[in-house]
Amino acid sequence: VGSGSAVSLSRQVQGTGGSSAVSKCSAAARGYFQDRFLRLLAGRRRRRAPLIHRGYYIRARAVDHCVQDFLLKTQSLPRTQILSLGAGFDSLYFRLKDMGLLHHTVVYEVDFPNVACQKATLIKGMKELSALVGDTGEEGLGAITFSGEDYKLLGVDLSELSELERILEEAGLNNEIPTLFIAEVVLTYMENPRSDALIQWAAEHFPQACFLLYEQVHPEDPFGQVMQQHFRQLNTALHSLAQYPDCEAQQRRFLGKGWTECSVMDMNEFFTCCIPEDEQQRMQTLEPFDEYEEWHLKCSHYFVLAASKGMEPSWTPLLPSMTVPRHAGPVGMAGSVPAAVCARLSGIPGLRRYGHHSVLIKPNVILTTGGFGEEDGQHCRMRNFQVLSKQAGYWEAVCVTHNIPDKRWGERLYHTVSCLSDTLALVVGGRTSPSSAGLAMLWLKFPKTCDASGPDDVAVELVSLEAASEAALLRWRHSTTEITFKGEQYLFVYGGRSALEPVLGDWYFLHTPELSYTAIAVEGPVPESRHSHSACSWKGGVLIAGGLGAAEQPLGSVFLLREFGRGFQWQTIETHPPLVPRYSHTAHVHEGKLLLVGGVWFHASSVPGVTVIDLMTGLCLDYVINVEHLEWPLMLHNHSSIFLPNEKELLVIGGGGNCFSFGTHLNPEPVSLSLSSILISH
Repeated sequence: VGSGSAVSLSRQVQGTGGSSAVSKCSAAARGYFQDRFLRLLAGRRRRRAPLIHRGYYIRARAVDHCVQDFLLKTQSLPRTQILSLGAGFDSLYFRLKDMGLLHHTVVYEVDFPNVACQKATLIKGMKELSALVGDTGEEGLGAITFSGEDYKLLGVDLSELSELERILEEAGLNNEIPTLFIAEVVLTYMENPRSDALIQWAAEHFPQACFLLYEQVHPEDPFGQVMQQHFRQLNTALHSLAQYPDCEAQQRRFLGKGWTECSVMDMNEFFTCCIPEDEQQRMQTLEPFDEYEEWHLKCSHYFVLAASKGMEPSWTPLLPSMTVPRHAGPVGMAGSVPAAVCARLSGIPGLRRYGHHSVLIKPNVILTTGGFGEEDGQHCRMRNFQVLSKQAGYWEAVCVTHNIPDKRWGERLYHTVSCLSDTLALVVGGRTSPSSAGLAMLWLKFPKTCDASGPDDVAVELVSLEAASEAALLRWRHSTTEITFKGEQYLFVYGGRSALEPVLGDWYFLHTPELSYTAIAVEGPVPESRHSHSACSWKGGVLIAGGLGAAEQPLGSVFLLREFGRGFQWQTIETHPPLVPRYSHTAHVHEGKLLLVGGVWFHASSVPGVTVIDLMTGLCLDYVINVEHLEWPLMLHNHSSIFLPNEKELLVIGGGGNCFSFGTHLNPEPVSLSLSSILISH
């Protein structure tokens, strides 16, 4: 690499540091963590989205957890030191000093020379910062841009190991005392031989040391591909991922380079195991939030690792060994399901959306409404309805005109649509923004005369119910299922969430078509509250599977609500092996088998494909989706799916979401999954 391109590359990497300082600052300003120094160091102030706040919250918690643990376990020792690699504009030293945690610890920070100079200038120019360091008044010498008694700021390129070693020695770093190395999304920007050499150098030169690493993982799944693409576009490729694609590979890396202990966990595991429940709840209620899928996917693509060597046994590890069963154990796959794009449905923007709902309004005619997606080249909440109809074996798309009396009723996400006849459907719930109340019910009326290609216009009317009844149904991420009781048709509205309740566990029976509330007795074990679950009609009752429960944890339970005596009864369906907990999937029933499609789970080693549960025996089999014929990442959450039993074909429409700070991914076109090989009729 010529020096010119090396300089431009270092500038790009520095850009990621500046951007992360601004994000941390925004999260601190919203109360995610306490840090009064960030705003002094970050420079620019920008308010970030709640999803970004959560991402930087979990990162800050993971680093703090390990740093404070190191300081606590070594507090009786005369001297210790912390070496922060690629520290950027981080405020770690100032926070620790302010909390009185640095009585016998010196903090060394290393970054590119121009970053270190900028930071030194900032510190000298700000009383609040310089007073804490107790500036010795020495001018920064060469690479040592700032030197206080317990704080040294060094400008040196980390990939130049011999130069780094020389300057650290000059600054007074002592190889003989316990040392904590911190690398927070730093090593991955270096070529692997150089980052490996740095890890090995630290182990070889420091007899008593700990190493804290926080960075990305799982490059090959759909979210990982979007993440990699983002960093490539910034010209800051993530080098570690190809060689060290998962937590186990990173663990082997450290153990093979001279470290004797090494524990590692992804951020879903860290959040569940290392953050107390009351603190989890405090964080979850700081801002209106409804991007659970992206939050959990972000957390499964970052890990924290703590390695150590030569430390007293009582001092290690900085991270607990996994006390809960590891999420990451591979899910055994029974086979695969081929995915193919639909020949005539490419390039239709109205089909690129998520959080929408699709329903079969008559054989071979599918209506898709709502969601967030692409309209006129812009990302927005979708107002257009889209109809797909199958003609001579091919799906064709038609955009439908509809007269929404008020635009507020039209733009909704996470609603349900139930077809009551071939001319009438009911829309229940949904939301505009997560801070607003849910939306009122709508009738969708199709003309009687509509031909095989489906309606060319849809009349939309508000449903008039008493205010109290209406209020009960203001929810989203719920389910609405057709059931039969004593020969009469009802809609069963269950679960979801609302602006006030993060998760609901109640239900309502609506007698159709006049939508009167009916009280029907229900016995048996009540399912735990959930949203983003699946619900299917079966034998006059309803099957509920998975979902996201209280405390934002995925559920693996399956329940059947069936007619029993003078009412209904909940029954648990035991699955074996147990169903891997998931949410944001879709579901269908075919010949006594429950099919679950996609969703989000915490098993980082793979993404959910199609799961088949035999409702007679409880046998539960997972199938991976073979995407080799797709040219783009298939994100199977916030999608909709329609099952065509005669063809044993699943049509997946839309799906995707806002991938943390890496951009919004919308599946560009519908995908057909052929299930004939896994649904062999007996």
